[in-house]
Amino acid sequence: MTRRSLLLAAAGAAGCGGNRARRLNVFNWSEYVAPETISNFEREFRVRVRYATYESAEEMLAKASTGNSGWDVVFPSNSYIQPMASAGLLARLDHKRLPNLAELEPFFQSPPWDASLSWSVPYMHSSTGIVYDASVSPPPVGWRDFLSERFRGRVTMLDDPNEVIGACLKQLGYSLNSCDPAQLAQARNLALEQKRHLRAYLNAEVREQLVAGDVLMAQLWATTAQIGIDARPSLTYVYPIEGFALYADCAVILRESDRVELAHEFINYLLRPQVSARIAAAMRTATPSAGARRLLPPSLRNNPTLYPPPETLARGEWFTALPPAGQRLRDRIWTEIKTA
Repeated sequence: MTRRSLLLAAAGAAGCGGNRARRLNVFNWSEYVAPETISNFEREFRVRVRYATYESAEEMLAKASTGNSGWDVVFPSNSYIQPMASAGLLARLDHKRLPNLAELEPFFQSPPWDASLSWSVPYMHSSTGIVYDASVSPPPVGWRDFLSERFRGRVTMLDDPNEVIGACLKQLGYSLNSCDPAQLAQARNLALEQKRHLRAYLNAEVREQLVAGDVLMAQLWATTAQIGIDARPSLTYVYPIEGFALYADCAVILRESDRVELAHEFINYLLRPQVSARIAAAMRTATPSAGARRLLPPSLRNNPTLYPPPETLARGEWFTALPPAGQRLRDRIWTEIKTA
């Protein structure tokens, strides 16, 4: 390119500056949109989306907490909503810009972690249970099976302190959100006993090991488990008899964003029944949208892994925000478990 053509190109770019597409920065969990979700939004709204993913809530929070992360929309789990709002990290939502909130199931229109949906919009929800191979006999029924010698070296638990400690607390008959030092000490001892039987602490990556048959049983999120079940039908998911964790990932707008109007448009787009249904079908997750669920094929709409019946859900417990002292104690216990 000659200097003259370079200058002409620069002049042309400057002249078209007013027509450049708007920009939105979205930071989401991995494998959490359908293949066409972002491109369709870009096309319809004449927007360019910078889309990136994270693997843990801690990774997202570390960036969002700086106040100048560059992200507009992020997707914290429900237990992070109030702490992030209290820390001044979230923008208050304008419901006039979110007419598709009416599509949500009644429960998700007023969830316990944000009853007026002032800061967050439920995006997808799920649970934590046990996925296992049909060759296992007798089949596992609860968290106590992670102590069984028959699984030694072929069982995994999540690399997540709330999930592991929560499962131990449930096995002991306590709330998975307990911050009682005596109860947490018992959970720590139980986790250390379980660790002797584990192959590793793994998150979504264990799915491939389950499909290959290398791992016989794993603590896993229902959404990840269902993808594995689709690939290997001999895999089965069970909700632990002692109780289990429920969680919802929510769309929020960071207070630092200077694209609040466009961010609302994006969240309202995600709330469209057709869009939410397509994401739920592609990613094998559970939509909080009543309108979207009606659009799903019966095989997904009535899938017991993704949408357990009410009597099963009654054993579930939502993660909640923990007080700072309780969180510090849990962090210390998790370090002891991982380094033991």
